[in-house]
Amino acid sequence: MNTWHQVADLIGSLLLLAGALVALSGVIGLLRLPDVLTRSSAATNPQTLGILLLTAGVALRLRSWTDAATLALVVFFQLLTSPVAAHLVARVAYRTQQTGHHPLLQDDLAAQQRSGETD
Repeated sequence: MNTWHQVADLIGSLLLLAGALVALSGVIGLLRLPDVLTRSSAATNPQTLGILLLTAGVALRLRSWTDAATLALVVFFQLLTSPVAAHLVARVAYRTQQTGHHPLLQDDLAAQQRSGETD
């Protein structure tokens, strides 16, 4: 095993560890935060960064072009679906008035909702 492989393995291991810790912070935020909007943010943002770090670490460890292409597809679909799902959950929570006990600081959709406009 040459030096490049050892360095790639070390960096891949560090990326895997960092991705797991970032994903863990998202899970902790999901369990500890009080309302739907903050939980939605905690579920989406760290999970997206975590999956990027994890797939980069796995790609460095595997060192195969076919595996890297598969991982690129995983990242693409994760980046495509995760924010959209979080947005839809937050929108449903807003429309059903389940956003929490505290009012929003700035509610840009209230005027549209009162006038009956939909998007």
